[in-house]
Amino acid sequence: MQAKLISLDNGRAIPITNDITIVGRKRGVCDICLDSNSVSKLHCLIVKTDGLLFVRDLGSTNGTKVNGQKITRGALLPGDELAFASARFKVFLGPDEPPAEHEQPTEVMSAVPSVDVAADQFTAEPASEDAVPAEIDSASDVRLLPDDELDD
Repeated sequence: MQAKLISLDNGRAIPITNDITIVGRKRGVCDICLDSNSVSKLHCLIVKTDGLLFVRDLGSTNGTKVNGQKITRGALLPGDELAFASARFKVFLGPDEPPAEHEQPTEVMSAVPSVDVAADQFTAEPASEDAVPAEIDSASDVRLLPDDELDD
């Protein structure tokens, strides 16, 4: 998975390459250093796992916001606005970039033998209304909760 923070101020893309990324202004410690006094020395963590991004504020003075809402922790979705104090970014999540042209793509082979089945050997029954669709073409229902609605 490719993850980036795209600055809303200058359009610069900052790749999120580590599983755990520290954001703040303390050089030599933070993976993403933001040169702004409104950003805490150790402002927040961004965790990348299983194709998802999560953010956790580290007790910053001016807070971390997702889509304008101050959070202590939460999931990030593509297109979310992530703000560390006054520094604002758009979240980009997407598939990994294709391999360079000089690299040979990996060939995927199936270990399951193919079986010829004549069309008259099976019957199709209409799916019930309660059947789960094989693929769902919908946006994620994941939403951030305000801190006062979280149970600790």
